[in-house]
Amino acid sequence: MKTETFRGFGGVVLSVERHGSPEDPGVVLVHTGGQSAVAWRQTAEALVAAGRHVLCPDLRGHGRSARPADGRYDLDAYAEDLRALLRALPTRPVIVGVALGAAIALAAIADDGAHLAAGVVTAGVAPDLDPEAVRRLARDPRPDEGADPRWTTGLDMATLQQTLESVLGQVRLPLLILHGADNRLVSLEARESMARRAPNARHVEIEGASHDVAADQPERFQALLLEFLETEAPRDPMAYKSGSDVRTLRDALGCFGTGVTVVTTTDGNGTPVGLTANSFTSVSLAPPLLLFCLARSAGSLAAFETSSTFAVNVLHIGQQPTSDRFARPGEDRFAETAFEPWHDGVPALVGSLAVFLCRKHAVHDGGDHRIFVGEVIRARFEPRRDPLLYFRGRYRRLHFA
Repeated sequence: MKTETFRGFGGVVLSVERHGSPEDPGVVLVHTGGQSAVAWRQTAEALVAAGRHVLCPDLRGHGRSARPADGRYDLDAYAEDLRALLRALPTRPVIVGVALGAAIALAAIADDGAHLAAGVVTAGVAPDLDPEAVRRLARDPRPDEGADPRWTTGLDMATLQQTLESVLGQVRLPLLILHGADNRLVSLEARESMARRAPNARHVEIEGASHDVAADQPERFQALLLEFLETEAPRDPMAYKSGSDVRTLRDALGCFGTGVTVVTTTDGNGTPVGLTANSFTSVSLAPPLLLFCLARSAGSLAAFETSSTFAVNVLHIGQQPTSDRFARPGEDRFAETAFEPWHDGVPALVGSLAVFLCRKHAVHDGGDHRIFVGEVIRARFEPRRDPLLYFRGRYRRLHFA
């Protein structure tokens, strides 16, 4: 197990435990309020033994995660935290949540978040919760005594109900809904109502369990979870067909390892512009041509379309921070990056593995991208360094047999 951090909604620093190999299919386990990632360790061990890569984030204000300065513990903030984690993963995981964690999982896949997950398992939550029972439970002593007490008052029950009703009516992902037979938060009528709202989901009631079925009946919970994973998210190779989810195609394309570049130019005012790109390849030696692709949604697209020259800076293994910096929006990317102006002031990043200065040769449409073809007019390279590599959504390094 290893512990890492990531930035959630509003820049809050959040902690996540990783179990198993990143090469295995992913499962994200979301704990309920007043707990921490520690609550999932038994389940995580069982999933790792079954060949899964498990991530257990601490909710904001819980465990090792920071307390938000603005005190936001509403469902939207929790959901954006989870989305931030999901976007950073190379493949789509199955999300598993208990009680509050289940509500967060469903909120995270609402609207445009559905492409971030391969399936969802919820336990101990429904749109028609008993508000008084929820308040009593929140006041009870919890395993994570260090949790920010403000989390107990940050959740608006009306918003939660509205969100869950909306998600259940539109969710198309594989969905397993678990309820403890002794759950005080969700009445029998509420469970039946939830079944009507999500008719395509599988509904299972677990005897001898309350809202936290994972803790009350761990063996039964793990058996149902593993069955769901093997059925809905098997370890067999994934397949994409025309018209399928674009994230599946993205995962398939991610199996092609690439180098990492930063493409640079200047805008109409002579201000340096640049961003990280790995859609780069050589085209021809005579004439000397190369190309890179830029998304139509990129804020720097206009600068590259109007400029007559650009540079492709190939990064080496020590320039991962540079790659990260030029991939983040809203940051002065050149403030902490050494560069020298080449032809027309185009920035060449100092110390790069290679730099290709190009005269724009052609620009083509490429679906949701634009394809820039450049004629190389100058190049500089350092053959004694190793390249920075990117494969399946993660940085890699060369391995010599």
